[in-house]
Amino acid sequence: MSKSRIYELDGRVPLAQAVPFGLQHVLAMFVSNITPIIILAGIVGVDSALQGALIQNCMIIAGIGTFIQLYPVWKIGSRLPVVMGISFTFLSLSIVIGTSMGMGTLMGAVIIGGIVEGVLGLFAKYWIKIISPIVAATVVTAIGFSLLPIGANSFAGGQGAADFGAAQNWIVGSVTLLTCLLCQVFGKGFLRSLSVLVGLIVGYILALCMGMVDFSALNGIGFISLPKILPFIPEFNLGAVLSIIAIYMVSATETIGDTSALCAGALKRQPTDKELGGSIACDGFVSSIAGLFGCTPITSFSQNVGLASMSGVVNRSVIATGAAIMVIGGIFPAVGALLTTIPQAVLGGCTLMMFGSILFAGFGMMAKCGFSNRNMVIVSLSLSVGLGFTSASQMFSIFPDIIRTVFAENCVAVVFLLAVILNLVLPREKE
Repeated sequence: MSKSRIYELDGRVPLAQAVPFGLQHVLAMFVSNITPIIILAGIVGVDSALQGALIQNCMIIAGIGTFIQLYPVWKIGSRLPVVMGISFTFLSLSIVIGTSMGMGTLMGAVIIGGIVEGVLGLFAKYWIKIISPIVAATVVTAIGFSLLPIGANSFAGGQGAADFGAAQNWIVGSVTLLTCLLCQVFGKGFLRSLSVLVGLIVGYILALCMGMVDFSALNGIGFISLPKILPFIPEFNLGAVLSIIAIYMVSATETIGDTSALCAGALKRQPTDKELGGSIACDGFVSSIAGLFGCTPITSFSQNVGLASMSGVVNRSVIATGAAIMVIGGIFPAVGALLTTIPQAVLGGCTLMMFGSILFAGFGMMAKCGFSNRNMVIVSLSLSVGLGFTSASQMFSIFPDIIRTVFAENCVAVVFLLAVILNLVLPREKE
């Protein structure tokens, strides 16, 4: 009887079964969860000891967010098997704010923006219909495009690195990418779902053999360490706050898509407004907590949605076991310090496929929406203006600082705003 319960939302599952299935969910999202903070910290210039602490915090926050999704606190949480983790959606804007205004300003914006999204989640039933499927598809596609330069810079060794574009980075990045590709194309079942992790391991071993791995961050590391609260003192800048809030709206759109996909694929039904609102509220309020721990916002993880749909394992206690593994792993500082030794070229090789898969997901969502004239206008105009204008960001110089901060280098915010407006004003008869 317990065997079948892993395919049921509720019910106890023996620990011997819960651990491996829960661990599978952790492994499926592990690389994606830590990569944004590693890339951000590396570009902003956070020292290696603090980087390790931030990775610990990311693991703990991801575990807490997943627990709240599984077992809601009041109206916060969906009660669905949603796995949470640090979002790539905020990475490009976080780099801009972190490098130009400082990490304290970034964390202040994360905290305020999270509260805004959380409150919107509590009242989701009043506004959720303006985020139509075609708007969500356009935004997801824009996110994929916006992340590609970040993956390319990491592939070459990390922007500003002394060995940027060096042959060793090309070799390690290419081998990592090729390994991910081979596992994705020829692997089956478990191996295919872990293609990114396999690529990371192979790339790391190669980098180690080539003398590219620096273990100095491991010196003097203790055995157990509690999470570091307020590693950056929050500061509040109106432009930074508004720009982050715009991306929170995008993140809410992603969460709506992931929650809907999970219910359709794994539970064979549509989500209720209560589940969607709870999922968004968890996204926001836990992201505010993440800001207190020096982390960028969290969101639902699409790869875990795919894993649940593929395997059929949706039991909340199983997913909670995975969340517990994340929290426990975050308490041991050696884990975080070891992960900071991963060379940027390895991360670039892994993330290029991840970012490309986001693009593919956006294209798939568009296909489901249909290729009507109305949808064509929304997608083509939103993407062309969002991607085109922000690639020539100097054209925003005539606008006030607050407009430049929100839109000049943030194509996702431009695409999101334009897609929502077009969806509201274009006549439905054109379909």
